Amino acid sequence: MSPSLTRGRFITLEGNEGAGKSTQAALLADALAESGTPVLLTREPGGAPGAERLRSLLLEGSHAWSAHAETLLHFAARAEHAAQTIRPALTAGMWVVCDRFFDSTMAYQGHAQGAGAEAVRTLRRLLDLEPDLTIMLELDLPKATARLAERGRPADRYERMGEGFLARVTQAFIEIAAAEPERCITISGEGGIQTVAARVREAVWLRLSPGATKAEPQLPE
Repeated sequence: MSPSLTRGRFITLEGNEGAGKSTQAALLADALAESGTPVLLTREPGGAPGAERLRSLLLEGSHAWSAHAETLLHFAARAEHAAQTIRPALTAGMWVVCDRFFDSTMAYQGHAQGAGAEAVRTLRRLLDLEPDLTIMLELDLPKATARLAERGRPADRYERMGEGFLARVTQAFIEIAAAEPERCITISGEGGIQTVAARVREAVWLRLSPGATKAEPQLPE
């Protein structure tokens, strides 16, 4: 990474359960910080006090929300996150690295739970905050499921919804990345943590370094 990256940028990491988003978001933030770039690491749902309260309802609760209610709850948390955390950091010139953003709502609620893509697109337009770059970590479902089992922690509400649900989520992320190649770049989540981290850093450099354009081709895996 280079300390010459000075303008505030917004990077999101997305992908199916077990793909390694949280780990890679933290490693990317560390690499930016080590380069001298001011950086904020955050997550969704959550990232602001009110949004964290909604996170506990969405991930740890047992209530069976309707698909549209759940979509609205995610965007309520996101609006608070954007207002209280993301926008102020970007305005201050910081780079923001976020573990999940609106693509997760499209994949989980829009596609897998049936709320519909247009409902999510409408809320996305109202939010009016777009990432400069989205890293889509891709890992096939059996390997992702095995990783989840190795963590040794209780499954959250979405992980408990079963393989059929997780398969729909995985496919949705593939379709999202294909539909928006100017914003999204897909990176294999296979291999060691540092191997994947190097792929992520390279993608960020190619897309967001001074003089780079969003027309850069997708990196080979």
